[in-house]
Amino acid sequence: MMNSIYRLYFSLQSMLSSEEGQDLVEYALVVALVALATTASTSALGKGLSSAFSKISSTVSSSM
Repeated sequence: MMNSIYRLYFSLQSMLSSEEGQDLVEYALVVALVALATTASTSALGKGLSSAFSKISSTVSSSM
């Protein structure tokens, strides 16, 4: 009985000290950071493009 408890304890301890799942969490954090940066930059780029096309539109319409 005591032998099986020791085996259970040691197997539980080895599972808790395992670092295999950390890579997946790190990759998920990197992907989330890239998605956040892409969203922020796309928003800024969209505003800049909208402004540029508005200027082009007003210039073309005023020259006609």
